[in-house]
Order: sequence, then structure tokens, then C-alpha cells
Amino acid sequence: MEKMEFSGKQRAEAMQYRWTKRADVWKTEALVLILLTAFTFVINRHMEIKGLYMDDLYQWFCFNDNPFFAAVFTSGGTRFRALYNLAAWTEMKLFGTHVNWYVPFNIVLNSCLAYNLYRMAKRFSHSAYVGILCAVMFLMSRMSYYQIGQALGLMETMAMWMALGILYFLLEFLGETDEAATNRKFYLAVVLYFCVCLVHERYMVLLPLFYFSLIFRLSRNWKLWAAPTVGFALIQLLRFVFIGTISPPGTGGTDVVDTISVSSVLHFVLSQIAYIFGINAGPEHLNGQNFREAPLWVIILIALADLMIAMLVLAFLIRVIRKGKKMVPYLQKAFLFVAFIGACIVCSSVTIRVEMRWVYVSLAAALLFLSWMYGSLTEQMAKRGRWIQALPYLSLFTLYVLFMLPVEHYYRGLFPNLYYWADQEHYNALAEETYGQYGVGIFGKTIYIVGDKFEMDDFTQAEFFRVFDRLNRDDCVRVVHIKDLRDIGLITDDMLVIQEDPENNRFQDITHAASLFKCRPIYGFYDDGWLDERASVQVMAGSTGEIHLSFNYPRDLTDDQWLTVYVDGEPAEYINFTEQNEECTIQVNPYQPVTLRFESNFYVPNALEKRGVTRLAVLLKMTAD
Repeated sequence: MEKMEFSGKQRAEAMQYRWTKRADVWKTEALVLILLTAFTFVINRHMEIKGLYMDDLYQWFCFNDNPFFAAVFTSGGTRFRALYNLAAWTEMKLFGTHVNWYVPFNIVLNSCLAYNLYRMAKRFSHSAYVGILCAVMFLMSRMSYYQIGQALGLMETMAMWMALGILYFLLEFLGETDEAATNRKFYLAVVLYFCVCLVHERYMVLLPLFYFSLIFRLSRNWKLWAAPTVGFALIQLLRFVFIGTISPPGTGGTDVVDTISVSSVLHFVLSQIAYIFGINAGPEHLNGQNFREAPLWVIILIALADLMIAMLVLAFLIRVIRKGKKMVPYLQKAFLFVAFIGACIVCSSVTIRVEMRWVYVSLAAALLFLSWMYGSLTEQMAKRGRWIQALPYLSLFTLYVLFMLPVEHYYRGLFPNLYYWADQEHYNALAEETYGQYGVGIFGKTIYIVGDKFEMDDFTQAEFFRVFDRLNRDDCVRVVHIKDLRDIGLITDDMLVIQEDPENNRFQDITHAASLFKCRPIYGFYDDGWLDERASVQVMAGSTGEIHLSFNYPRDLTDDQWLTVYVDGEPAEYINFTEQNEECTIQVNPYQPVTLRFESNFYVPNALEKRGVTRLAVLLKMTAD
């Protein structure tokens, strides 16, 4: 009996020890995730979306103006991205009019992706430190600009996550000894492949990786061979049914079949390889600054970083060659890494340009490749506990990251040179100066924009403010472009006036200033339209020179109530109030500023307030069109 009690106590202590150890691991992992997320928020603190523009606005329009099925399962277009559409549609419905939530959400999502990369690199390298270096390098990369700074960044993040998952599971498939676990990981990779093709069609190119893996394993399991083939065929069938073609689309409204050429593909492949090694091999509007224009210190740091990579790769090659016949598993995995990176590079090199966001997945895979090389170099050292022997390789990895961090920071400072950045910034300003200041008060108003140097297109003009309207009205805001303030009459409550400011790349709200410019109270006239018994106001006439005055006396009339209107000191109109509402029109020269003076022999008795020297008399509404 005593022995059984002792055994039960021993088991309880063992279980408690295991849970304590597991809790410590969870705490460490949670801390890593929190730190990575905090780091991502810090380095992307200047990114924001306050108004949707370009592709983001078009996506919102498609989701908003179509029923759920048509929005998710698009037909008749050039792209079939049902899984992404489902995620983006859900995101849009959850965020509603909170456009400013997209960037923080993208930051959190990219942080989670970086944490996943850290876990993969940690497993490949047998080092949490190397895993963290890979995650930090990934987050700091200038190639993250789109995934963070645009609502469509969700698509790139989803696709990259799944693509890296495919690579990871296929590598595990090659190294696994248990057959059941091996098959399970292969099928997981197939599921991810099917899903990623429904996020972005360019990842269809990863299909050969499955066959390479099966060849390396010498697999004769027909189910394994059939799984990716069936998945690929099903994707093509869905594409043909919904969009009528299996040909992948290009970028910028082009078709790959029409634009592809051997010379351009080769050029773009070399450009992407250069990007991975820190070299901006493209035009400024696509990367911020061409490598040739970079300062000397940036070029030197890139050269040093690439030297560290070269030394690490050389050490890996020497170690593998020395393994003799045992080198085959290493060569197989290395081939899979290279094939994955090559496939990602080629599939984004067949269109009319290369954008950095397309290279991001190749960079992530290259970081995993480096971590795996490091793990291969130090595997035996780790097993024997001789970590001191791994210091040279760890130093190379650390120096690579340390050399590249200031380079990436420098390139991040050049984001404003990117092709869409300036437009996004001034549309952020437009949202800030309108909906940001007035909220739902902008709806039902006419927004006059002075100038058209930003060249707002008709689609943006029609849809930009609808994003903020919970009632989803087609005509929630009317936008009118004018060349000069003189093109509009007096500023009324149903108007906002916004001035383009190209020098600072933003819009400015000048409604109050424009109101004073067109109608400046001198005394006795107030913003809500009340006139005192004695009042004066300076008014600018419109293009016709007509100034229309509408008076309202909100109490019962008495006998002999009159009001005289003086124009520049001369009496122009005498109004005898026989009704509560009276009107008159003053004719002056077009665009002429005049001083109107009002004198009345009545006032509002028992008024709750007295604002000026004399008492409140009548309400006035002026127009000068």
C-alpha cells in the first residue's frame, strides 16, 4: 500500500514537472511573439491608411456592390482567388468604416508570420537565436511595404504563409522516418497548395516540388503522386468554370501570354536574385532608389553582408562534400530550397515588371535556407554540447543581419518614392480633413476641391467617401472640382471647401477661411444666420453679381416692421415685413466685394440671449452664385 502511494506521488510529481517545463516553454514563446509584434509596430509606426485608394478602393467597391457569392466566387474576370476573397470580405465586414484598422491588423498578421518563420528557422538551425535573427531580418525588410501599408497586403501575407508551409512540410516529408507521419505531412502540403492557389494564382508554379520530393523519397504510393495532381487539376477546373481561362493574368491589366519574352524573364530573374542579396536592381518608383544611386556606406554594408553569406555557403558546401555518400539527403533538401526560391522568382518574372512585394517570399525562403545551412553545419556540435565550435558560423549569421539592418532602415526611409505612396498619403489627408474632422457630418454635403493637380479620377471621386457611409448611399457626398474660390457662391452649411496642397502632398480644409473670404461679418451678424437690429457684413458677389437675401422673423409680426439694406453705405432695399419670410435681390458687379449694412426697427422680444450691442432681430440666409 505504501509503495503504491509512493508511486502515485512520483507520477504526480513527474506530471507536474512536465507541465512546469511546458509552461516555461510557452512563456518563452509568448515573449518572443510579443517582442516581434512590438518590433513590427515600432518599425512600421509611420504607415497608415485613412482612406482607401487604387486597388484597395476597387476591392472595397467589388465587395460592397456585389452579393456575397459573386464577391467571393468572382466570374468573368481574370483572377479566381476565392479563399482570399472570403478572408478579405470577412475583414471588410468586420472593420466596416474603420479604415484605419487595416494597417494595425496587417502588422499583427505579419508579426505572426514572422513568429512562424522563427519557429521554422529554430527547428532547421537548432538555435532559437538564429530563429530570432531570421524573424527580425524578415520584419525589417523593405519588401514588407505592401503587406503592411495596403489592405490588399492580406493577400500577400496569406499566400506567403501557405507557400512557406508547403516548403516546410515537404522538407519534413524528406526527413521523416515514420511512414504515417511522412504521409500526413505530404498531404498537409497538398492542402496548403490547393489553398494557396485560391489566394494567388502565381503559386501554382510550386507543383513540381511535390514530384521532386516523391522522387527523392523513391515513393511508389500512387495516392501521394495523385494528390497534388488532382489538386492542380481541380484548381484549373475552377478557374475555367468561373473565369473562362486557365491562363494566368499579368499585372497592370496585361496577360502573361501577351507580354512574356525570354529576355524580359531573364532580366527580371536576375533582378530578383539581386533583391535577395540586398541590391535594388530596378527603377526608383518600384523600390525607392536604384542601387547605383545608393550612398557608398550602403554599398559597402551590402557587400559585407553578401560576403558573410558567401562564407557561410562555402563552409556548408565544404562540409557536405566531406560527407561523401552521406551528402545525398543534404543535396536533396538544398535542391528543394533552391527549387522553391527559383519557382517563386520565375513565376513573378513573367509579367511587365517586378515589384519588391513579390520578392518577399523568396527572401523569407532564403533566410530559412541559411538557417538550415547553419543547422547542418552545427548539428553534431549541438548534439555533443560543443556550442563554442559553432561560434564562427553564428558570427557569420549575426554579422550578415547586423550589416543588413541599417541598409533596410535606409531603404525604408525611401518608401515615399514608391509609385503609389504619394497618392496614398494625399488621400489619407483627404480622409483626415473631411471624415476625420466632421465624421458623419460630411454626408449630404457638396465637397468643393480647389485645384486638380492630384488628378482624382471619376471612380475615386464617386466611391472614396462611400467607404465611410454606414448607410451605403450612392450619393452620400457630391465632389466638385473648381479652379478658383470665385467659382462658387457663399459658403453654406451643406458645403465643405478643400484646397489641394501639392507642395506638401496633401489636402487642406479651408472651409472656414473660404467662408470668411466670401462673407466676413463686421458686426451684428453671426454664423447661425442671426442679425442684430444693427448689423454689417462684407460679401463677395458671384459670377452673376446677384446677392439673394432671405429673411425670416420667427415670431408674430406687429404693425410697421421694416428693415433697410445698405450697399456700400447707400440704401438699396427697403423691406416692409408683411409676412414672416421676406426676400430681396441685390445686383452688383460680378465678383465685387461689397459691404452690406442692415438696420431694422424691430427685434425679437424676450430673446434668451443678447450677443452684440443691439438685440437679435431676424434670421438671414444669403446666396451669391
